[in-house]
Amino acid sequence: MEKVNLMLFKQTSPKQVIFNLMLWLTLISAALLFAPTSLMQTLRLELLVNQYAHFIGLGLIVGAAYLLTQVTNYFLDEAIKHLKGKRTKETIEKKVRLLDPTERALLREFFLQGETVLTLPENEAAVQSLLQANILQYLGNKQQYAIHGPTADFKIAMEARSHLNRQVLRLPQGEPNQEQLQLLIKARPHFIHSVVPSRKHAA
Repeated sequence: MEKVNLMLFKQTSPKQVIFNLMLWLTLISAALLFAPTSLMQTLRLELLVNQYAHFIGLGLIVGAAYLLTQVTNYFLDEAIKHLKGKRTKETIEKKVRLLDPTERALLREFFLQGETVLTLPENEAAVQSLLQANILQYLGNKQQYAIHGPTADFKIAMEARSHLNRQVLRLPQGEPNQEQLQLLIKARPHFIHSVVPSRKHAA
């Protein structure tokens, strides 16, 4: 039992503790100040409330102000998150309409290789462009190689996936035939062929 209580305590953040304290302070102060007189007389709290009314009132003001601030911050955070998401979507949609051949070929690699994560050279213009447009997401695992410099793991961002269909990536419908497959292979980014084999040349 003691172990369970300790785990619950560890999972409670200081911010949550303060919020709970302020909530109880507000509720108790409001109850003491606005409860019916008959109830306070029954509980024998009327004299105590009258004697310390200014402290109870101050507690109500402080608690209510804190809770109001937290509610305001929550709605502000949600509004900022919504605007950020909207801006990200607009950036992705704009970039998808203006993909150059190298960027399109790079995105096709995720589908051609059947991988959700690819190791790519960080300094490549196509990688940086897609990263800045929120289409690629940086996952870390940075490595330094002598041939093509630093590489890292990337995946297609969740927000961008719905915008990348076969038509956008110029992939054939269904299974590609031999001729289509050769064209796709020929159009692959030049750095794709060297990323995996060059690992043995790590700096």
